[in-house]
Amino acid sequence: MLKKVAVVGAGVAGLSCAIRLQKDGYDVEIFEKDSFPGGKMNTISSAGFTFDVGPTIVMMPEVYREVFEYAGKNPEDYIPMQQLDPIYSIQFSDGQKYDVSTDMAHLTAFLENISMKETLGYYKYLSKTYSRYLNAKENFIERSFRGPLDFYNPKTIVNALKLRTFNTAHNEVAKYVKDERLQKLLSFQTLYIGISPYNGPSIYTIIPMIESIYGVWFIKGGMFTMAKAMASLFEELGGKINYNCDVEEVLVQNGKACGVSSDRQKIKSDYVVCNADFPYAMKNLIRQSTYKGKYTDKKIDSMKYSCSVVLMYLGLKKKIDGLKVHNIIFADDFDRNISDIFQGNDPKDPSIYIYASTKADSSLAPKDKEALYVLVPVPDLSVRKKRWTAEETEQYKKIIFSKMKKVNGLNDIENLVEYEKIYTLNDFESRFNAHNGATFGLAPTLGQSNYFRPHNKCMSTENLYFCGSSVHPGAGVPIVLTSAKLAATELRRDAESL
Repeated sequence: MLKKVAVVGAGVAGLSCAIRLQKDGYDVEIFEKDSFPGGKMNTISSAGFTFDVGPTIVMMPEVYREVFEYAGKNPEDYIPMQQLDPIYSIQFSDGQKYDVSTDMAHLTAFLENISMKETLGYYKYLSKTYSRYLNAKENFIERSFRGPLDFYNPKTIVNALKLRTFNTAHNEVAKYVKDERLQKLLSFQTLYIGISPYNGPSIYTIIPMIESIYGVWFIKGGMFTMAKAMASLFEELGGKINYNCDVEEVLVQNGKACGVSSDRQKIKSDYVVCNADFPYAMKNLIRQSTYKGKYTDKKIDSMKYSCSVVLMYLGLKKKIDGLKVHNIIFADDFDRNISDIFQGNDPKDPSIYIYASTKADSSLAPKDKEALYVLVPVPDLSVRKKRWTAEETEQYKKIIFSKMKKVNGLNDIENLVEYEKIYTLNDFESRFNAHNGATFGLAPTLGQSNYFRPHNKCMSTENLYFCGSSVHPGAGVPIVLTSAKLAATELRRDAESL
């Protein structure tokens, strides 16, 4: 008889883990509280406009493709991709604008326009960081940790020291390039995973390196294409997804997870994989304190969380020539901007990210119109200490619009908006069960990374496994997909040892 696996949540990691286990011969059933798959990787469709809700930047495309290849499928049949060049457009406070290319000739010309010395420093940064990336990938990112000896052994400790994680991302970059603009260009990406470049571990300088070496890609139809494709593949393999089914508890008996209880019924299973955000799951789905282990409610509340965001989804009445697919507009005072976010102050002079998906796929908006996704990093609830009011949201919209006016073609943004929807930390907390409204989950600080991050195999309850942004190895779609792979591997390891 096939072993049954209950998966809590049809987010990116839940779907990926479910596909792997279904392909491996398990009887897998997903329980999802929403009426659609993908978690944060879903979509808003209204008035002819289509917006990605959460992730937007496709890096490491081979990781996206790998789950389809594992199931014996051709990824191009599910997630057709195109490479973007430039990867993004950067605008600084003085109005100067740069399109950042992955083409070596164009990139070199851009760097040499700054100086030959900075060009050399940049390529040294790429070389050194690539070496660290290979170490991190082999020894940490693609490896799970069950017990102390998995981490506290000579080989792992030596490799950890080689990562030089005690430096900050910004300071690490500053070793190679001295130009302040290049420093920003190579360190702001820590905000992709919700931490400050001035405090985040230096290992996260691998993010801009990955962009440069592997490129940035676009999935036709937007990111929700990936979520829909994984859901379809899972069902093609014989798996079942229960939508509108809110899991209220992970059932545990005699120290072993034995199923889930939803708002409909109790479902027995041999194993449980939880894709709900780890802090939420530990506080709400594991009811008995005995089975929480060290992750008590007090512990969960005391942990460090990533920042949140204000997200605006704007349907515009016309095309905007001054935009690429991905656009960054830096704050006039970037240092102050970052300190505000992580000290609990809503930035009055924010940096903003504009994603114009219609520049790559015009079908995402009505003819001659534009769909914009506008993201501003802001404090999470643990430091902001209060949820957003409707009045605060409306006032902050004005701050964002004033910043957007610096983009050519958006100087009258208020009059261009035909459709508008805004998400704050309130929405991430209520819609996606993100503790503290922290968009990217637990912050990947040194004390919350690798062995010190919640594990893929639960240490306090047998037959329970976790995947998603708040567990090892961390946030970001490729890394979350890796967490799914690790969770599936850990489950199989236990099942095969019986």
